[in-house]
Amino acid sequence: MSASPIVLGIESSCDETGVGLVRDGRLLGHAVSTSIAEHVRFGGVVPEIAARAHVHAVTPTVRAALESAGLRRGDIGAVAVTTGPGLATALQVGVAAAKGFALALDVPLYGVHHLAGHVAADTLEHGPLPDPSVVLIVSGGHTSLLLVRDLARDPIVHLGDTLDDAAGECFDKVARVFGLPYPGGPAIDRAARDGDPDSVAFPRGLTGPRDDPYAFSFSGLKSAAARWAERVRAQGAELPVADGAAALQEAVADVLTRKAVAACRAHDVRTLVVVGGVAANSRVRSLAAERCAAAGIALRVPPPRLCTDNGAMIAAVGDLLIRAGAAPAPLDVSIDPSAPLEYASLRPTAPAARRAAG
Repeated sequence: MSASPIVLGIESSCDETGVGLVRDGRLLGHAVSTSIAEHVRFGGVVPEIAARAHVHAVTPTVRAALESAGLRRGDIGAVAVTTGPGLATALQVGVAAAKGFALALDVPLYGVHHLAGHVAADTLEHGPLPDPSVVLIVSGGHTSLLLVRDLARDPIVHLGDTLDDAAGECFDKVARVFGLPYPGGPAIDRAARDGDPDSVAFPRGLTGPRDDPYAFSFSGLKSAAARWAERVRAQGAELPVADGAAALQEAVADVLTRKAVAACRAHDVRTLVVVGGVAANSRVRSLAAERCAAAGIALRVPPPRLCTDNGAMIAAVGDLLIRAGAAPAPLDVSIDPSAPLEYASLRPTAPAARRAAG
């Protein structure tokens, strides 16, 4: 049996230009270029700046990924690219580049959902996902609980999403209030190491008996943290940033892991996968490990380098789709900045149609 083609994955949904190369579930090489330093003074990502950075970075990043794998452009057998969700102008750069490579190399093109990429990132480290798995996606823009079976063939069941601020967005906004640098997630994590997580009684949103067990809300937590900082400063005291960061981080980790473990129990699932940028947070990882061990649930979390946005995760989805026999996307495939997640591919009818025909 011949090996699958080498898949070039391109990710440009936000401020990172990611390129990865995957074949048969194995990561061959990858590279990431970030424009985060250009956004720091604005306290968040500016879409036009991100798009311009992608234009300058995409070709050198492809070259760097190929060099890391010891490959040439001619070795690429397929191209996968994020077509949504994300920043419209940033997505357009990645899709245009992917079309260019697919045309020049005369290879098929696959449009990939960004969140499916985060799910697939774990397979590069730990192998195929157990069927079924509960997946918790936590990032700057997304906080979702999913029930996943065969990522390439079966529909992805949305159990719950954030109703307002995502966990990473909450970290970013509160970090700014605390006087910590952007991006807020890593800054909060570093500051929390010297703090007391029990020092401030921050709220746990949507954890009451009548609340949706799988929905998330971090807007109230963000506001509570801002009010706490205002009260402390109004009294003329120095803000105990470490304590505030530790208490905030504990509140986020508590809600995320509590709901994720509850979803596993309710659906009789024995594996929890935690992915996305916030999956790199030390307290989210440690509390998830504690609660999964207590519940007899296997925990899978990718290494931090595969938690943040990267091209390897997009190549991993392309590789899964090819091995599942999914049809490639047309070369006029367009972006979808607010794409809903139902299938890994953004051409969801193809797997379902083949199953019906078979």
